[in-house]
Amino acid sequence: MRGQFVAEGSELDLELKAELKGTTEASRTDLKRESTELQKLGEALLTLRADLMAGLSLPEKLVDAVAEAKRITNFEGKRRQMQFVGKLMRHLGEEDVQSVRDALEEQRKGSASDALSLHQAEKWRDDLIAREDALDEWLRAHPETDTQQLRALIRQARKDVQPDQDAISKGLAPRQGRAYREIFQLVRQELSGENAQPEADDRTYDPRHA
Repeated sequence: MRGQFVAEGSELDLELKAELKGTTEASRTDLKRESTELQKLGEALLTLRADLMAGLSLPEKLVDAVAEAKRITNFEGKRRQMQFVGKLMRHLGEEDVQSVRDALEEQRKGSASDALSLHQAEKWRDDLIAREDALDEWLRAHPETDTQQLRALIRQARKDVQPDQDAISKGLAPRQGRAYREIFQLVRQELSGENAQPEADDRTYDPRHA
């Protein structure tokens, strides 16, 4: 093999490493599987949130390589860059590799939690508009809610969803106005414990201006 270039992580590279360690075919398979996993972890780093990425103690060269991979749009260029990221990943210690896994898992759990919160807010919004007793249920669970505001929003949302005969004849869905959106915003903020102000385009509904 003298004078022959061997690419890091290639089949030949794995075979040579296995031979040096006196390993079996099964061990070479393990090395290949480990290399593939690290390559996939490197690819997953491109999806990691900036705050979680900043919390990792990764080599600057790897961080820069990931950032460069995000910027590349050319398919072949990105493929080569990701191979380079994978190569750098194989130089990480087990502790750093585990920290990458943990960060990705933290992000995954956060995304699942956000999805659940979104689903709960949608269900409460629909129930509040559809059922008379849903408001009492909500207020028992969240007594600090501005009752007057929520009642006004529900009344307006119910008016908005009443289809006229022309809409019915055309098979159109009921109109969903600002009150419908604001009920969702109010409910979701309450469920998530947020105190954020409504966006400028979704100012609090005032029944006097209906």
